[in-house]
This record gives sequence, C-alpha cells and structure tokens, in this order.
Amino acid sequence: MATVHPLAVVHPDAKLAADVVVGPFCTVAAGVTIGAGTKLISHVVVDGETHIGERNTFYPFASIGLAPQDKKYANEPTRLVIGNDNVFRESCTIHRGTVQDRCVTTLGSRILVMAYAHVAHDCTVGDDVILANNATLAGHVTVGEFAILGGLSGVHQFCRVGAHAMIGGCACVTQDIAPYVLGHGNPFSVSGVNSEGLKRRGFSADAVTAVRAAHKTIWRSGLVLKEAVTELEATEAAASPDVQQALRPLLDFLRTSGRGLAR
Repeated sequence: MATVHPLAVVHPDAKLAADVVVGPFCTVAAGVTIGAGTKLISHVVVDGETHIGERNTFYPFASIGLAPQDKKYANEPTRLVIGNDNVFRESCTIHRGTVQDRCVTTLGSRILVMAYAHVAHDCTVGDDVILANNATLAGHVTVGEFAILGGLSGVHQFCRVGAHAMIGGCACVTQDIAPYVLGHGNPFSVSGVNSEGLKRRGFSADAVTAVRAAHKTIWRSGLVLKEAVTELEATEAAASPDVQQALRPLLDFLRTSGRGLAR
C-alpha cells in the first residue's frame, strides 16, 4: 500500500502503486495513476487524467495535469502521460492536452524539468530532455530527445526543437530548431553544432564531422533550404551507415518543417 502522509489528500479513485510516497499537503485527484517508486515530496498537485510512470520525483509546489491555459478548453476529458525516471523541480507546471490536437500532453523518460519551467497543452517532450529554470514551452510544441533548453528561454506554439539541440538562456524561439544545433538570442539564431554533446552520446567522429559539414551546407553556404536538402541527400546516400544514421533525422526534420527553419 502506498505511503500517504496524513496531511495529504488522495482521492479514493486514484491508483497508486504500492511503494509510492505522497508527502504532506499533496493533492492527488480521481483519474490519476502513479507508478512504482514515484515520490511526491510535499505540496504537489496532480489532477485530471494523468498517468505517471515509475521512479519519478516531484518537488514542492509542482502542478501536474491541471487544465490547459487555453480559452477554447471547455473541460473536455484530456490527458497527461509521463514516462519513467523524471525529475520535476519546484513550482514547475505541466498541463494536459486539448481536443484541438491529440487530447494528450506527453513527456518521455529521464527528463529534468527545473524550477518554474512550463510545459503547455499538447506538447510532446522526448527522452533525456533538460528544461532549465523558467524555460517555457507554448502549446503544441515538440522537443526531441536529449535537447537542452536554457533558463528563461521560450518556444512559440507549434514549433519543433530537434534532437540534441541546445538552446541558450533567454532565447526566443519562433521557428523550428533543427537537430544537433547550438543557438541563442532574440530572435533565435544558429551559432554552431552541439559537437560535444554528440560525442558524449556516442556519435562517431565521422558522424560528428558529417553533421558539421551539413551545418555549413544549411547555414553557411548561401543555398536556399530546398537546395541544401538536395545536396545533403546526395551526401547521405553515399555515406557510411553511422553517418547515414546521423544525417537521416536531420534530413527528415528539414523536409517537414512547418513554421520555417531558424537559420
């Protein structure tokens, strides 16, 4: 049976794994499911149809699964789904989805959400992402795996942040951020490749070199995006398997950019 502090309020219809710990002044609503090894330290609110995986830690005043900040929202039944081994620091806010999108906000595993960060309705956040203090995702944003968003950065609704991208503090993102890039500023501009991050995550030297060359083709050659993609497709077709594995997500991202590419 879960360990629930006498000063916490857990609805009888909430489903808690046997070793969940719910600290003082926490509130867990009906419809919430919390997996094994998860801990709510204190003053945490979990609401709505929220499904939380295993071994997550929620620090004081985290607000999880409440109604979206969307004026169109009319109390429809929508969801929040959270994976495993995540850390949610003080006063962060994660909202469930809307019927105008997929009806669900989704967070993967091993994510660090620092204090006061915000994930809005209908966002999709991949595994191993870091949202630094006060980083803010507007509605319908997608963030790829291992991306890092610096403190006080903001991402406009419907934008995508590619895998392994690194966004500097106080950046204002209004267009798609390609995988692997470094950048900062208001408006956001690309300054280089997250080479060190790629090396730490097991990318081969050849793959990192190929990503750097792709960066020059996209951002430094003067080619329009369609021309750059055509040139990179030829490079990818003739490359070794590990280089292809690195370039393919970048090409897929470039082909499907909806809000335009930050360059």
